Amino acid sequence: MALPRPAAGACTLRHGSGGSLGAGGVAGVVSFDVIHSMKLNFTDRARDMVVSFMDMDEDGLQALRVAVDGSPFAPRYELTLVEAETRAPTDVEVDAGSFTVLVDEGSVKRLDGATVDYLETIQESGFQIVPDPDAVAAAMDEIGPTGELWERVSHVLDTEINPAVASHGGAINLVDVQGTEIFIEMTGGCQGCAMSRMTLRQGVERMVSQAVPEVTAIHDVTDHDSGDNPYFA
Repeated sequence: MALPRPAAGACTLRHGSGGSLGAGGVAGVVSFDVIHSMKLNFTDRARDMVVSFMDMDEDGLQALRVAVDGSPFAPRYELTLVEAETRAPTDVEVDAGSFTVLVDEGSVKRLDGATVDYLETIQESGFQIVPDPDAVAAAMDEIGPTGELWERVSHVLDTEINPAVASHGGAINLVDVQGTEIFIEMTGGCQGCAMSRMTLRQGVERMVSQAVPEVTAIHDVTDHDSGDNPYFA
């Protein structure tokens, strides 16, 4: 049984290894503390929806696994209904009252302080996880310039792209690499520039793709609204 996935900031809730459910309010947030001083918050709506999906499941799945992967700039969240007996030795267990939450060891830091919510609109509905800003900042601090792909892309930015945009008082920095996907941030005159999207599409994408064909996607994570010349989408 699957629900539509919300357009933005959404996560997926699956039954076992199968179908997905979909997003989340502010009122009625309940916090659950677990080992390592981790805290996971559920709104009343999100908690009620998890219970309702469990009640509809014929296999009696009574645990909710929550995980996150991908770059801190573009995290991918997943909620999965599983049997409580599937708990791994390294899992962190959260007693959410009506159900048990399992968090894998690699997701604990990034989910610490997060809020699980459920949103419904005319067009879509689903679960949504809002991370704690401190956890996001900590994850970003752990990002470092490693790997051949990082070095090759950085070389293209430093020698071919940034000398060109420097005349406009701007710079384009590589902030993360996830597999074959790269994440860049524009600063100075490039931040908020109305031409930044065209610059990214016609300049950065073309030059990086030619020099480093292994790159499959380029994501702009710039906060353009905070720039001197913010564009309006």
